[in-house]
Amino acid sequence: MKQVVTIVLCVLAFSAFGHGGEDHGAPPPAVSQNVEPSAATASDNFEVVVALEGKKLLLYIDRFASNEPVANATVEVEGAGLKGLAGEVAPGTYLMEIAAAIPAGRHPLTISIDAGETGDLLSATLDTSLSEPAVAHAHGWGEWLVWGVAALLLAGAALLSARRHKKSKGF
Repeated sequence: MKQVVTIVLCVLAFSAFGHGGEDHGAPPPAVSQNVEPSAATASDNFEVVVALEGKKLLLYIDRFASNEPVANATVEVEGAGLKGLAGEVAPGTYLMEIAAAIPAGRHPLTISIDAGETGDLLSATLDTSLSEPAVAHAHGWGEWLVWGVAALLLAGAALLSARRHKKSKGF
């Protein structure tokens, strides 16, 4: 009879190791790319990537056909409460200082590019919405209760087994 009780207690104790489907494996790899608000657009002539970094609007402009940076262009940006010229800081990279922070949301931008004989008018949507923070896994009282009961059952099974072993040895 004691053997049956010991087996039942061991089986019950090991059943407590199931959980609610959480993944306790390795954490996901860190994001290795820029996660600043950005937008991208293209036309037959140009490709433009817009990145908002604090109070700076960066525009990366290259030719669509050759992926060559567009140098010495006149770049005007309008939208999201902005209107002005972006100055070239490197070939294909243009910078526009922003006086006030852009509020969270989706903002349409109109980008005018005049690069010598080629000009274009592009539109993009700058998404400055804040991403929702990840919810941390919290251990509630129910989870601790299950582990506590499992530990008590396992301890009880160990005691019963020790008693049985003690009686069989004649101590």
